[in-house]
Amino acid sequence: MTNLELVLTMLAETATTEISRVKDPKTFQESRVVASKGGSVARAARVEIEKQTGNYVVSPHNRRQLQSRKVDIERLSK
Repeated sequence: MTNLELVLTMLAETATTEISRVKDPKTFQESRVVASKGGSVARAARVEIEKQTGNYVVSPHNRRQLQSRKVDIERLSK
């Protein structure tokens, strides 16, 4: 996961929490709707970032792979 993916995940969680505070869902189905709305906020941000940069935000790599790759690149550049 890249930093941007982590930030968008945090955005979805925070948006869902705030929407939940306002809507105060009582049932599981109402909570599902709130969760979907929170995810939609992050999705809209992801789509806009991809449109502006021309690059995909979602990476097939996990954090460990990215960190080891960064270390390898740093070693090669010295």
